[in-house]
Amino acid sequence: MAFFFRPKLVDSLKAYTREQLGTDIASGITVGVVALPLAMAFAIASGLKPEAGLFTAIIAGFLISALGGSRVQIGGPAGAFIVIVYGILERYGLANLIIATAASGVLLFIMGLLKLGTLIRFIPVAVVIGFTNGIAVLIMLSQAKDFLGLKVNNMPADFFGMLRTLHEALPSFKATPFALALGSLILIVVWQRLVTNRANPNTQSGLQGFLKIIPGSIVALVFATWLTQATNLPVETIGSKFGGIPSELPSLVWPEFSLASLQHLSMPILTLTLLGAIESLLCARIADGLIGDRHNPNQELMAQGVANFVTPFFGGMPATGTIARTVTNVKSGGRSPIAGMVHALTLLLVVWVAAPLANHIPLATLAAILMFVAWNMGEWHAFTDLKQFRLPYRITLLAVFLLTVMVDLTVAVEFGLFAACVTFIYRISNLSRIEALTSKDTPKLAQQEGQISAYRLYGALFFGAVKLVEAIEDKLPEKTLVLDLKNLIYIDSSGADALMALARICHKKQVRLIVCGLSHQPLDIARRTGFLELVGQNVLQDYESGLDTALLSVKQA
Repeated sequence: MAFFFRPKLVDSLKAYTREQLGTDIASGITVGVVALPLAMAFAIASGLKPEAGLFTAIIAGFLISALGGSRVQIGGPAGAFIVIVYGILERYGLANLIIATAASGVLLFIMGLLKLGTLIRFIPVAVVIGFTNGIAVLIMLSQAKDFLGLKVNNMPADFFGMLRTLHEALPSFKATPFALALGSLILIVVWQRLVTNRANPNTQSGLQGFLKIIPGSIVALVFATWLTQATNLPVETIGSKFGGIPSELPSLVWPEFSLASLQHLSMPILTLTLLGAIESLLCARIADGLIGDRHNPNQELMAQGVANFVTPFFGGMPATGTIARTVTNVKSGGRSPIAGMVHALTLLLVVWVAAPLANHIPLATLAAILMFVAWNMGEWHAFTDLKQFRLPYRITLLAVFLLTVMVDLTVAVEFGLFAACVTFIYRISNLSRIEALTSKDTPKLAQQEGQISAYRLYGALFFGAVKLVEAIEDKLPEKTLVLDLKNLIYIDSSGADALMALARICHKKQVRLIVCGLSHQPLDIARRTGFLELVGQNVLQDYESGLDTALLSVKQA
């Protein structure tokens, strides 16, 4: 049954107050200021023009807040997409990026419609950390050319290609862009530690409160832009490389579309869909913990789907929930989707009014901002904590990380999910066990050795544990076999088939099979697969009844 489309905005407007509106507007403006440099930096790092990031933050940011399933999540371009978008652009071109993004939007909407939002939670944390850290490394590596002021005409998307290109471009190193980038990075780090993190959280007014809401990236951006313009520094800027930012929203662009192009783009589409779903729902869960609310994952996926379908046709790029901007929204007092909508309108106002000022923004400073974002994006402590976990977890995390960096994100996620599934199957099969009941456990069996055998199964009888039943077939008694399934919590179709095969073998060898303790799911699948009908009247409620019946049948024989 399809999920009912109900944005959080509808519920948030109930009992909405004028005071909350003022707080949401102030928070939205603050988040808009934070999003300004990030949106441009993410677009440039992805191989697009800076306005692509701004248009995405405006259009997708507004739609995700207005239609989403979280009260405070802020949508827009995200660092996690940089590597993916850059690779799609290099391999397939801009027109196919538009198609892939729109198609991923359709898939995201369908996932939400079919209530698949909760399935994202089953992706193991080792896979998430592995590819997140891998993407962070690739982002930092991709920004090295602007950070060092290197002359690079075309940066490859693959890890070894990046290293080779950077090595070949080292002779073109320029001290001025490097000094500006390094100074910007130091300023951001110092501002973050001495101003933002140390500001009194209870301070909402005065100079301290004002400085607290200004991110270090904006301080560095304004200072570096002023310094570049005032001293005419010989560094590359947005204006010199891209010709500036247009002061109006783009018109609708409809690329050539065909079924063949969709088939050609199947892997990029699935990658964008999976990454967008994971990022948005992880961000929403973090936001829930900050405000004590619970988001609707299916509604959130539908909103992400609408945003990603609409935005690329207006010059945008893939969008998802963004952790840094969402946390900024919460800390600034935003408690409804109104704040996210105001954040988008703030950026729209900037495009209309202040677009010419962006011409002087140095690319070296944007590279420094992305270096800082990438470092904070990675969970580096996970590497030092590996010794606390078992070998399968270590292998999965490290393999996903290395595959993300050196091969491809899609391959990394596929391997991570495969390794996690294999590990899970192995662990569950080890938890499932069989216990042969002897005269020590059941004194009634003392005089019936060889005539009656009794076994008790524990855990789950699934395709990875059918060997437990197969082992019984080699040790059948002469007269009666008793199976106690009271502690069996789950049986899949393979497990049921193994029980059916055991019942047929017992019938063939004229061994009476008595089954005890079936209940809940095991009883249901036994009934649906015909196992109950095959066993007949030899299905009893508990082990003691089954054993008494077995003893009686042996005596009567």
